[in-house]
Amino acid sequence: MKIGILGTGDVGRTLGSGFIALGHEVKMGARDAHNDKAHAWASTSGINASTGTFAEAAQFGDVVVLALLWAGAENALQLADPESFAGKVVIDAINPLKFEPGKPLSLAIGHTDSAGEQVQRWLPLARVVKAFNTVGFAHMFKPDFPGGPPDMFICGNDDAAKQTVTAILKDFGWPAIDIGGIEGARVLEPLCVLWVSYAMRTGSGNHAFKLLRK
Repeated sequence: MKIGILGTGDVGRTLGSGFIALGHEVKMGARDAHNDKAHAWASTSGINASTGTFAEAAQFGDVVVLALLWAGAENALQLADPESFAGKVVIDAINPLKFEPGKPLSLAIGHTDSAGEQVQRWLPLARVVKAFNTVGFAHMFKPDFPGGPPDMFICGNDDAAKQTVTAILKDFGWPAIDIGGIEGARVLEPLCVLWVSYAMRTGSGNHAFKLLRK
């Protein structure tokens, strides 16, 4: 598959490298086609890695991953052109976190709305699936925990798109748990707050969530 990744941070580079390791072609997009982080990643990732603008990455991908900071997400999608996402599976890994000095970690949007729902509204012709937002970047590809593989919760309005993402997650080493429509992001994004809060308290990012059944 061809994968477009919007965002050059730790999440974007980690997921990009995972897709490359699985044999996919990846184009990493940034506001500036000459982004230093993107070029450094591509230079060590082999012939299937390339870089470009947000628009070029969105046009390139059969599947497009959003690994953007919330504050710049809407502008980035406008730069990419919402029509470029039409019909495509869009993996939304964004968390709308708000860091304020002296205040508890919180969400910039939540409870009655979510970043996932906003992304779906901004990209009305895309098939948005929330995924990869409930674990730190270090464990996104082939997670290895003593208690067995953790679970990745996903949500989205298109069942076929969720099947595609479930298959991708399996290749990445994750069982997927589908919690329903894109409004499920209202509970998945706060789960990120729990993950980060525990990481800040313990000084470690070596944890992930697993649903236990009986």
